[in-house]
Amino acid sequence: MNASSLRGGHPRDVLFTSEKPFPALPVVDHYAGAEKFLRKALALQQELGPVFDITGDCEDGAPTGGEAEHAAMVAALVASADNRHGRMGARIHDITHPHWRHDLEILLAGAGARLAFITLPKACSASDVATQIAALRELEARHGIAAPLPAHVLIETHGALHDVWRIAALPGVESLDFGLMDFVSAHRGAIPGTAMRSPEQFRHPLIVRAKAEIAAAALANGLVPSHNVSTEITDLELVARDACRARQEFGYLRMWSIHPGQIRPIVAAMQPELSEVEEAAAILIAAQDAAWGPIQHHGCLHDRASYRYYWGLLERARHTGLTLGGEVVQRFFASPQ
Repeated sequence: MNASSLRGGHPRDVLFTSEKPFPALPVVDHYAGAEKFLRKALALQQELGPVFDITGDCEDGAPTGGEAEHAAMVAALVASADNRHGRMGARIHDITHPHWRHDLEILLAGAGARLAFITLPKACSASDVATQIAALRELEARHGIAAPLPAHVLIETHGALHDVWRIAALPGVESLDFGLMDFVSAHRGAIPGTAMRSPEQFRHPLIVRAKAEIAAAALANGLVPSHNVSTEITDLELVARDACRARQEFGYLRMWSIHPGQIRPIVAAMQPELSEVEEAAAILIAAQDAAWGPIQHHGCLHDRASYRYYWGLLERARHTGLTLGGEVVQRFFASPQ
């Protein structure tokens, strides 16, 4: 019998009885297209642990005319022993491209349930997303994949932003990802190119509006909002600042990387403060011992509303690689997630 069964139950079971479980995703989604870069990313993931996902890019990363071979390469890597943590997904072509269904067929035939997710780019409406998810479900049934693969949806067009709340409500969507550069390009010069990078990406009103709307729609529907890349690959302090602003000012819980050097700074920036983690652990331990009734901690009253906040913080600490105390692990993370 584990520790949580001796006390007031596990927070996942007690605190969220009327809500769907919130996805527990690593805080970095690392993109690569070329095989050598994907292999390097898998090696780094084995070194650091599952604190970041890897997306095999079958869209921009695929050479024209070589789409099928590229998708087969990505599928083989997903299915390989090098994908030790099972945290590798793939981005397919958009719905207007003639190869998008073939991408799905090749990936599911070659990797199947080993895929962590499928990313859908450049949708122009909720209907586009629903069509691609329906094709995904059809192929899952054909290949005997019992558990539906999560869909991550890129919001990077006017139409997708207009429909973002409808997209967020679609069954099977796990993450909404902001595609900043395509979004800026879609404005045909009305937004300056400087808004593709900092500091303007956090200042321009149209970009701020898009980021806030995507994060709000995602969080309201129990999805993970994922922030766009930082194009800076040498100034890693700037990358960390971008991640901090995305997390603290816009509520993003995940961020893309396009260079291995960006991964560690983003993970560190997404980590909660150690003092707050320690406070969260103390509050949740006391709450569990009190069968999740109200408690006092350092002169402040806490109940299930604040417990939900602290549980989310503790999960984020775990998924960013922070070391948690033995009692915390035993009580809350000893059994498989």
